Amino acid sequence: MKHTRARTLAAAVAVGTIALSTAAPALADYAGTDESEQPVMIGHRGAAGTAPENTVAAFKDGRASGADFFEIDVQLSADGVPFLFHDNTPKRTTDVAEVFPGREDDPITSFTWDELQQLDAGSYFSEKFAGEKIPHLSDAAAVATTQTGVYIEIKSPQNSPGVEQVVADALQEPAWRKLVAAGKVEVLGFDAASNIRFAGLAPEIPLQQLSGTIPSVAEIGAMSEFVDSYGTNYRVLDQAGVDRVHGAGLEIGVYTVNATDALDGVLDLGVDRVTGDFPIQLERYLDGVDPFPGKGGVRILESNNNVPGSDTQDETGEHLVLVNDGPAPVDVSGYHVRDAANNILAVGDGYVLEPGGTLRVYSAAGTDSDDAYYNGGGAVLNNGGDSLGLWTAQDQLLDTFGN
Repeated sequence: MKHTRARTLAAAVAVGTIALSTAAPALADYAGTDESEQPVMIGHRGAAGTAPENTVAAFKDGRASGADFFEIDVQLSADGVPFLFHDNTPKRTTDVAEVFPGREDDPITSFTWDELQQLDAGSYFSEKFAGEKIPHLSDAAAVATTQTGVYIEIKSPQNSPGVEQVVADALQEPAWRKLVAAGKVEVLGFDAASNIRFAGLAPEIPLQQLSGTIPSVAEIGAMSEFVDSYGTNYRVLDQAGVDRVHGAGLEIGVYTVNATDALDGVLDLGVDRVTGDFPIQLERYLDGVDPFPGKGGVRILESNNNVPGSDTQDETGEHLVLVNDGPAPVDVSGYHVRDAANNILAVGDGYVLEPGGTLRVYSAAGTDSDDAYYNGGGAVLNNGGDSLGLWTAQDQLLDTFGN
């Protein structure tokens, strides 16, 4: 990795003219090659595809994957404690409704550290993770190693005044200093002003600017004075964008790559860094190993979730298609597909998928048939284009799909 830029106050002035978008976020050539020739791999929110995001369990999965980094999101509690959490409210990933009724939509930063520690941040994902707590920033350093470091995203800095100073100070602590010395700590964020503040406080820490689009050559050139790399959504990236970033002497990273075909696509573009929810599976793929051993032939053939009128019962409505590519029938009762927001479509009892057979799984209500199952509700899959994971009834991951 290259970290050659010199940060200056003049750069901070220059970047003030930049109008950034702040909208949040081939195998044959790489398999079996020396790791130095492979892209930098980052587990998203730890490893959000296989464990509850931004928890110690997810950090451990990220570490176990052999990825170069796992990514975390840092915010400040009401009493100034740096904690790790992605959303602006606790509603989606905690039991806040039971613990603090009526505060479901309150800012997560309005909770004290003691209150945050009363929340269960694991059960939303699976009962297997019941009792997982919202971590402290230091918990990430305790899990990381000099092989798998930490990507620290400064999340919604407008909600956590002074967070840049808190992070910079924390990186002076012994556990973090060891990681910094090994080149295993980087900071990133969507907010350019926040990145400038952090650059001034800790110029030795590699820094990445995130944005929903690739800006102009002039804008990237100004950013290159205070950041080392640029990160964007892989779905909006093309070769021209990659070339603009590389032309400014910056590395280019992408998020959130969760399917092997999507990984192939970004590698073909020449990206330097790849962030994904399933780092274990992506690392296996890069190493030329089956990312889903024992899957039995069942996979996601297609997904139709980015459509209007998704409560319809025909092929224009929200649904996905499972296919059995294997040689034997597979009982798919209880199989389920989970998106990045933890919305779930499940298969009911009694469905056996014959070799070569397909099954349509709808979110809507409808009449079940041999080749279609209806979940009985409205649209549930994330319509923002997030990827899907296919799991057995016993919670074994069988496939991922990028839509």
